[in-house]
Amino acid sequence: MNRRSIHAEGYRHAAAIPTASRIGPLLASSVIAPFDVDARTMPHDAEGQARNVFRHIGAILDAGEASWDDVLKVTFFVAESDLRTVVEPLWVERFPDEDSRPARHIQVTSLPGRVLVQAEFLAYVDR
Repeated sequence: MNRRSIHAEGYRHAAAIPTASRIGPLLASSVIAPFDVDARTMPHDAEGQARNVFRHIGAILDAGEASWDDVLKVTFFVAESDLRTVVEPLWVERFPDEDSRPARHIQVTSLPGRVLVQAEFLAYVDR
C-alpha cells in the first residue's frame, strides 16, 4: 500500500511534516495545534484552544476522506492536570453515544509557548 500525505486547508506545519498520513484504511495525524487557522492567532484560554483542536481534527478528517465516525483514538496533551476538564464537555458533545466513543488518553506534559491543549488521532477509514 502507498502512503499518502494529507494536507488540510490552512493548516500546515512549519517543518516538512504533513498534517496527517494515510496508508490504506489507517489515517494518523501529526500533533494538532490550537491556533485559529483564519486569524493565525491562538486563544489565551484552554477552552478556546480545545475548540480549535476539535475544529482542526474535523478539517483533517475531511481532507483524509474520513469522518468522526472513523476515529479510533484521540490523545490530548494538556499543560496542567486541571485542564483535563476542558476536554470532557467537547468530547461528549462530539461523541454523545457512550456506547460508540473512540478511545481517549489525556496526558499532562510540557507544551511550547502559550499552548495549553494539543492532540493527535488515529482513524480507521473502511471505504
